[in-house]
Amino acid sequence: MGSDGRALRLPDGAAAPEGVPRRLVVEGKFVGDRALVERCVVTLAGERGLLLVGEPGTAKSLLSELLAAAVCGTSGLVVQGTAGTTEDQLKYGWNYALLLAQGPSRQTLVPSPVLTAMGRGAIARVEEVTRCLPEVQDSLVSLLSERRIAIPELAAGDDSLAHAAPGFNLIATANLRDKGVSEMSAALKRRFNFETVGPIGDLDAETALVRRQSRAAVERAGAAFHVDDAVLEALVTAFRDLREGRSAEGWEIERPSTVMSTAEAVSVAGALGLAAAYFPGDRDVLGLLPGHLLGVVRKDDPADAARLLGYWDGPVRRRAEQGSPTWRTLWDLRAVLEA
Repeated sequence: MGSDGRALRLPDGAAAPEGVPRRLVVEGKFVGDRALVERCVVTLAGERGLLLVGEPGTAKSLLSELLAAAVCGTSGLVVQGTAGTTEDQLKYGWNYALLLAQGPSRQTLVPSPVLTAMGRGAIARVEEVTRCLPEVQDSLVSLLSERRIAIPELAAGDDSLAHAAPGFNLIATANLRDKGVSEMSAALKRRFNFETVGPIGDLDAETALVRRQSRAAVERAGAAFHVDDAVLEALVTAFRDLREGRSAEGWEIERPSTVMSTAEAVSVAGALGLAAAYFPGDRDVLGLLPGHLLGVVRKDDPADAARLLGYWDGPVRRRAEQGSPTWRTLWDLRAVLEA
């Protein structure tokens, strides 16, 4: 969450870790609710599994990466949940060449990221846990309860049990849009603390994030960023209106079925920046916005194009009538959506 521009200092007499200055301003990396992050930290400190849920594009994965890196220095111990994820990917596999030559042993065993985290006392991450098949999810129940993994192929004794070192924990993410893919069992839900990561609540904060991330993406491509703040504010405002089904003025809007996430807004702003850099000319970059919005809303259902047109006939028209030059220009571009 950052230190709000304040320089943090080590206490007098405390030794500074190698490579760490005694005074440091920590930049914010996650835009969201500080209380949410504090609850996540408390959950991990209490050795409870943490499950971050929310709509796509709300930075659940980023938050899980930041928490894991902050706690144990790495966010790389991760399993990507899919319909093809197997129980071996959550527990362990084998080096079959060594297995045939030497037989089962700890040397021939290939640990999963979760088993590696258990040995190190680190944080493991499971992305999109609800996309895993139920039998794969069930393997997490005993792992979180007993904090150990049985390896029956090894000889009976201490070597056949892998115990979690102090500090081990698990952060999982789940997409609310994918709730019906593989519903989590009640037993597994009880072993997690649920935290919902929602969209950014403040327009200025979201606009600043979109500006920062899209500028960085364009500059990584070796181009200069030339998108006016007025265009970015209109872009973010449109995304927020369509996401919430209500404008800032209180006008009702028919929500499209697709997710109008901040991540999508960053993508559109980056595309506008690249278009301005690589296709310069007399065309105003604001004129490209309706076409990009149409591409976003049509992802899930082509009928959402009509909902975007309804948004143009509602809030966009009203703001144009109130005298806003930006929204007047957008209203004049209504024909782009019809075409």
